[in-house]
Amino acid sequence: MKPTDYIRREEQYGAHNYHPLPVVLESGKGVFVWDVEGKKYYDFLSGYSALSQGHCHPHIIRALTGQAEKLTLVSRAFYSDVLGEYMEFACKFFGYDKLLPMNTGAEAVETALKLARRWGYAVKGVQPGEAKIVVCRENFHGRTISIISMSTDPSSYAGFGPYTPGFIQIPYNDADALETALADASVVGFLVEPIQGEAGVVVPDEGYLSRCYALCKQHNVLFIADEVQTGIGRTGKLLACDYEAVHPDILILGKALSGGVTPVSAVFANDEIMLTIKPGEHGSTYGGNPLAARVGIAALEVVRDENLSENAAVAGRLFREEMEKYRHPMIRKVRGKGLLNAVVTEPGNGKTAWDICLALKENGLIAKPTHDHIIRFTPPLVITREEMLDALAIIQKTFDQF
Repeated sequence: MKPTDYIRREEQYGAHNYHPLPVVLESGKGVFVWDVEGKKYYDFLSGYSALSQGHCHPHIIRALTGQAEKLTLVSRAFYSDVLGEYMEFACKFFGYDKLLPMNTGAEAVETALKLARRWGYAVKGVQPGEAKIVVCRENFHGRTISIISMSTDPSSYAGFGPYTPGFIQIPYNDADALETALADASVVGFLVEPIQGEAGVVVPDEGYLSRCYALCKQHNVLFIADEVQTGIGRTGKLLACDYEAVHPDILILGKALSGGVTPVSAVFANDEIMLTIKPGEHGSTYGGNPLAARVGIAALEVVRDENLSENAAVAGRLFREEMEKYRHPMIRKVRGKGLLNAVVTEPGNGKTAWDICLALKENGLIAKPTHDHIIRFTPPLVITREEMLDALAIIQKTFDQF
C-alpha cells in the first residue's frame, strides 16, 4: 500500500474529527519515527507530550510486556498486587496523601472537578448545587461536555450545547481578576494550566501562579493545577508549578505518566479533599488497572533515573536561544519553558504555519500547528544536544525555503 492508500482508508472509515499531517507512521524509537516507506523523522510533537520518555523506551516496554503476560485488568472490584505499589510510589514522588487513578487527561480533569465540588459541599459548606469553579479563558482541559462548557474556543464548544453550569471565566495571567472572582463565597476551586499549551504555549508572568495560590489560600478555595501537558519534566522541572514553589491542592497528571504506551492519568490530593468521595461515588473500569500501574511506575522511574527534567531545561534553552538568534520575516516570536516551546508565525506570500509544517515533514521533522499560526515544538525529553542541533538545522533550513 502507498501512504495515500492508508490515508484514504482512515478518511473513509473514521470520523473526521482530526486533520492529520499527511504522513503515515509505522515505527518509532527515542526521538525518531519512521513512515511506511522507511523515511526517518524527528518527532517534535511527542504525542502532545505523552511520549516524553521517547518512543518505545525499553524500560517502559519491559514493564508493559512483563505485566501483560501476567495480569492486565481486574477492575476495582478487587485488589491487585501492583496498584498499591504504584499509588505509594507516585504519591511519594509528588508529595501527596492519595492518588485517584484514571485513564485519560480529560477523565482526570473531570475527577478533579467532582472532587472540588464535593469538598466545597462537605468541607467548605457551600450550599448544595451552588459550587462554582474559576477557569481561565483560552484554556484547554479536554473534550467532554463539562470541560467544553468552560472553554472560550468555538472549535471546542460551538454546536455542542446545552452547557454545564458552574464555571466562571477570567483572563489568563490576571491575578487581579482571580481576586475579584474569589469574592464569591460559592467558589470552591481555581483550575489553571501553569502554561497554556493548546493556546500556543502561553507562559504567564513570573509570580502569577504563586499569587493565585496565595489568593486561593486566603479565600479557602482549592488551587487545581492541570499539568497533563506541562508535568513530569516537560518544562524543565518535575512540575511547572515547581518554578514558583506552588504545591497544588489538586494535581492532575496524564500523558507522560503513560510513557506513551497505554492510557494512564491520575489525580493527587491530600486526605481532607480525596476522602470526601466515598465508595461507589466515582470510578472507572480501567482506572488503576495492573498494566497501567506497572507502566506508571516505569514511566516515572525513567524521568527520575535519566534526569529528564534537567535535560529538558538544557535542551529547551538551546532551542530558544538558537531560534531567537535566527531571524526570519515569518517568525514573530519564540516562547516556552523547557521542551514545551512554540514559534508564533506571520503569514508570508500566502503561506501559513500549516505550509511550514508540510515542508518540515519533507525535510525530516514532524510538528503540528495550533490556532493556525503557531507551531509547537515539543520533542521527547530524551533528545541529545547533537540531535537538537541537527533538528534546529532542519527547522531553520525549512524556514529559509519560505
